[in-house]
Amino acid sequence: MTPNQITFLRVGLALLAIATFQLSFWTTAMAVLLTAIAILLDGVDGYVARRTGTSTKLGAALDILGDRIVEDSYLIFFASSGLISFWIPVIFIVRGIATDFLRGIAQNQGLSAFGPDSMLTTWWGRQLVGSRWSRAAYGVLKGVMFCYLGGLLLVRSATTEMAVQVTPLVLGSLSDIGIVLAYSALVFCLIRGIPVLWEGRWLLQGDSMRSLRGVA
Repeated sequence: MTPNQITFLRVGLALLAIATFQLSFWTTAMAVLLTAIAILLDGVDGYVARRTGTSTKLGAALDILGDRIVEDSYLIFFASSGLISFWIPVIFIVRGIATDFLRGIAQNQGLSAFGPDSMLTTWWGRQLVGSRWSRAAYGVLKGVMFCYLGGLLLVRSATTEMAVQVTPLVLGSLSDIGIVLAYSALVFCLIRGIPVLWEGRWLLQGDSMRSLRGVA
């Protein structure tokens, strides 16, 4: 499969998982599994692109778009299920729109979000946003959060359909862990957005980032 096909597959699996959550205990269990697979595929498309030498700016843009669709869809769904605050997906979406807007302007100037032609010019910006450790850590944190929240729905389903006895104290503690994971991912999301917004301010002034390398 090509990297772009893997991206489309990842998005499709995520949307299928969301559609099958809470239909029944077994479909919820399948949805958790599909979620885990979709998250694991997050890094596969980039790996395949690097291994096969097929990395392109279009592919990088599709990867970011796929990330947005997956994370925003899950966040909206979990918020509608009452597991996380309504404001968490709102902040994620606003942050994503702002950073992707600046990345779009940068792409028109021949720059990319990551790599040697990245719009980011500072060392700290490249480390927080474009480095493999940062992207991997962020992806793992989101993956753990989505799978955990999906697991909470599975526990809920087990208590209603399978007559599994879970005390309110345990359910409350499990829900609190999910909230902590969600806010941790939100903080990481905002931190990773700061370099893009800070360095991207030059783009709003109509200046080329190429001429500002080492200045921002």
